[in-house]
Amino acid sequence: MKKLVVLVGACSLLAAPALAQQSATSAAARAAPSTADFVRKVATSDMFEIRSSQLAARKGDADSKPFARKMVRDHSKTSTELKRLINSGKVQATLPRSLDPKHRSKLSQLRGLSGTDFDRVYDRAQLEAHREAVALFSSYARSGGNSELRRWSRQTLPHLEQHLAMAKNLK
Repeated sequence: MKKLVVLVGACSLLAAPALAQQSATSAAARAAPSTADFVRKVATSDMFEIRSSQLAARKGDADSKPFARKMVRDHSKTSTELKRLINSGKVQATLPRSLDPKHRSKLSQLRGLSGTDFDRVYDRAQLEAHREAVALFSSYARSGGNSELRRWSRQTLPHLEQHLAMAKNLK
């Protein structure tokens, strides 16, 4: 019995650094990005949402088209709001002018698809994009470095959560 207690104690001591590392990694994952990174990610995500949804409004099935039209409308609005914050000087950041390689590749893939293949890839891309957006906005709203952008993140988050719920229902 005494050996068992010593063994359990030793295992606990050995596991503590690993648990501390895991906890630090989880905290880092929840930490808000810098203002510049947040703006870049939001603007890139909006560009992708608008362009991919414009394709879906033309090529998508009956399930995807209304969703796509809403995404174009809503993400155009958030893009305008973000530009307004930057142009007002309340947010010091630079907007990207084009998609990053990851989103450019996804958009290129969508352009080459049609029918059920297009719908399947579009639906999956929307689900992934909105999961990422909700996490990004939640993080920045909680502890981002710019108070105006935090306020805007809190206001925008419920719409993104609604988009995520809608994306989960795409078939």
